[in-house]
Amino acid sequence: MTKLKIKSGDVVKVIAGDHKGSEGKVLRVIRDKNKAIVEGVNMVSKHTKPSAKNPQGGIVKKEAPMHISNLSLIDPKTNSITKVGYKIEGDKKVRISKKSNQVL
Repeated sequence: MTKLKIKSGDVVKVIAGDHKGSEGKVLRVIRDKNKAIVEGVNMVSKHTKPSAKNPQGGIVKKEAPMHISNLSLIDPKTNSITKVGYKIEGDKKVRISKKSNQVL
């Protein structure tokens, strides 16, 4: 498995694809497929069969995973996209923003 620089809870911006320019919070990261699910972005319609949980069935809108390479982290200080770096603080390895040098 590869090391990903985006974690769940991060605020990201879509930099490529159909939803370019959209922003949202990462709900889940799927590491083995290098994909992430972003809140309110890449919505798809899923047809559901009637079940005990959902007796009516019907069409449900939900977020679909998108590739990590199409996402860029938003720096909380400058509110613009940034690259992620790493720095050792004490005996901990922390993620830092390359633009503002702040700990993420």
